[in-house]
Amino acid sequence: MTISRRGVLLGAMGLPTSLALAATARPASAAQPAAGTDDHTTDDPATAYVDVSVATLWVSPGTDRPVDLPSTTNPADPAGWMAAMSLADRVWLVGELETQASYGQAVRILARSGDWVNVAVVGQPTPRNPLGYPGWMPAAQLTTGRGFAPLTGRPFATVIGDTAKLYHTPHRIEPFLELSFNTRLPVLSRTPDGVHVATPADGPKWLRREDVAVYDTVADIPRPTGGDLVATANRFVGVRYLWAGVSTYGFDCSGFTSTVYSAHGITIPRDAGPQHDAGVPVAREDLRAGDLIFFAHNNGMGSIHHVGMCAGDGDIIDAPTNTATVEGGVERVKLAEHRYIKEYAGAVRYL
Repeated sequence: MTISRRGVLLGAMGLPTSLALAATARPASAAQPAAGTDDHTTDDPATAYVDVSVATLWVSPGTDRPVDLPSTTNPADPAGWMAAMSLADRVWLVGELETQASYGQAVRILARSGDWVNVAVVGQPTPRNPLGYPGWMPAAQLTTGRGFAPLTGRPFATVIGDTAKLYHTPHRIEPFLELSFNTRLPVLSRTPDGVHVATPADGPKWLRREDVAVYDTVADIPRPTGGDLVATANRFVGVRYLWAGVSTYGFDCSGFTSTVYSAHGITIPRDAGPQHDAGVPVAREDLRAGDLIFFAHNNGMGSIHHVGMCAGDGDIIDAPTNTATVEGGVERVKLAEHRYIKEYAGAVRYL
């Protein structure tokens, strides 16, 4: 057994020989088989692609509640899910979720249990699995992407707005799907006011030119300054806290920092502890904009439990967690006045 960043016990997972991915919309019922039942394994995990705007990964299959239905169907409704949950509902999710993945993101299939699959999210580094960040999600939210996979090496459009509408036609009258910030899709062609993109399972669609930036490769994304990172982070002040969240519908602390860095072409580990370990240590008196600041149990001497971003001027931007009485969310405050300041555990730099 291993321990996740959230203190949840995780068992060893097998790998599937095959996966029949659902082609129709259906919910993931709370009455699914327990992990390990109907499991299929293989030594060669297949690749699949997220087929909903934001997919939410769970610690175990079938633990979702009725209020979670908008997060487990295809199409998913992350905005509706967040709006429907009370503070108590969101607090309950602590320890139940792993991470999220965006539309078109690749995952590796690790195991199957009924209508759920255990996957590793490609592009979310973690010491827990070299393939990517692991968790369970409904099979109905994935597609094999046979026509999509060969296009993933093309130039891509990345959403630079808080959200962006994906449209059926170049006239952009009828929206097909709303995408979150930092969603990336292969580009097929461009017009002066539109970008023609491939989708995982629904053929070509269109985005407004002003909603995206287009790059040939991730390496072509301009190297940011610390100020660039802080400017991006500032945009999301007020976004609600969601345990495991990596989208503009809800962030957790390390999902927030990793997403901001990713949007600027820099991949860092998904979780706070590994983010701390992978960066270059920085003394508190040498902090500058864009550095990551960490907090740990036992007055800063124990395990890392929180991360935020230095915003300059003595400020920190972070996504503090929900409590039973306090709604968490992205905020900018003075570091010296931060709720966890007595647990300050150091800082690192990636630039």
